[in-house]
Amino acid sequence: MRPTDRVRIPDRSSIRVLFDLAEEVGGDLVRLEVGEPDFDTPAHATEAAFAAAERGETDYTTNAGLPELREAIADTLAREYDLSYEPDDVLVTTGGMEALHLAALCVLAPGDELLIPSPGWPNYWTQARLADATPVEVPMPYPYDLDPDRLIERMGPDTGAVVLCSPSNPTGRVFDDDAVRAVVEAARDHDAYVIADEVYGALTYDRDPVGTAALVDQSDHVLTVGSCSKSHAMTGWRVGWLAAKSSVVDEATKIRESTTACTSTPAQHAAIAALTGPQEPVAEMQAAFARRRDYVADRLAAMDGVAAPRPEGAFYAFLDPEGYDDSMALAKRLVREAGVVLAPGSGFGDAGAGKLRLSFANSMDRLEEGLDRLEAAL
Repeated sequence: MRPTDRVRIPDRSSIRVLFDLAEEVGGDLVRLEVGEPDFDTPAHATEAAFAAAERGETDYTTNAGLPELREAIADTLAREYDLSYEPDDVLVTTGGMEALHLAALCVLAPGDELLIPSPGWPNYWTQARLADATPVEVPMPYPYDLDPDRLIERMGPDTGAVVLCSPSNPTGRVFDDDAVRAVVEAARDHDAYVIADEVYGALTYDRDPVGTAALVDQSDHVLTVGSCSKSHAMTGWRVGWLAAKSSVVDEATKIRESTTACTSTPAQHAAIAALTGPQEPVAEMQAAFARRRDYVADRLAAMDGVAAPRPEGAFYAFLDPEGYDDSMALAKRLVREAGVVLAPGSGFGDAGAGKLRLSFANSMDRLEEGLDRLEAAL
């Protein structure tokens, strides 16, 4: 495949389409389309980055990342998600997106299939295609629980990997442990990998989070993707990780020698402080998201003509408004006529047609105003 063909493959994210439309329309819009915490990075993390820069720690680090950060990530995964990784099993990446890209390049051969339960984050489709693999959507019926039988039935000799995102972007669902375990064990039987996207793992409201790799006895075929972006309000710092058996990490490290080389050194110091320092700011942020989740879920449950499963994690609600098939047209109309911006569900796979994703990463008063506008418009 010529490079010119490869770069023509990805479509623009529908989230960014609505973002750009909102920028064009302007005015008093309630912005509920982007998944980004509306909190500042904890002060001690920012201060650690400044201190590192002032000490002159602005050079390259090793490709795999600062040893102190790899150790901090391994400790966090063990403490928070019951995951057993050594520091050598951890690769520091430039955000979770680079971790996903490296994972796809490492485990997907040209022609392999990446199975994606949908609705799912649109970048999974792009990551598969950039690896010359084939994304295969496996729709999950409302209310978007993980149906292991559907995924297992679709596995075959061409299956290279399955991606599991829990808590889910865009639905906010947290997958049942037994369902996840069944998929992971079936993938192993098909000699396929599982890419566990757990960047929202810290934002789990009704139960303690547990990592996918912790649910099975043999987890060498599970790749864990994480990030400081959502849990510590550090989206712009671009610090994530890929945790896997060291042989996979070694191969991924070789790839990034020719891509990003290493993650920003001051940003790595910020991440060390974020993961090892005071966690009170993180707890306060999580509590605020939980209150917003409760408010949004109650409002949607009382809204005529709208079905939406109660979010159990992340900061998204996935709406099924009755009588609409074209979610892009509906989302654009809501911007222009109602002044509220949501992401079209069609951007999350065919299973999202006619649906809308609402991000409650916004203040309570703006959520109230936005839901008032949405209810009146629908």
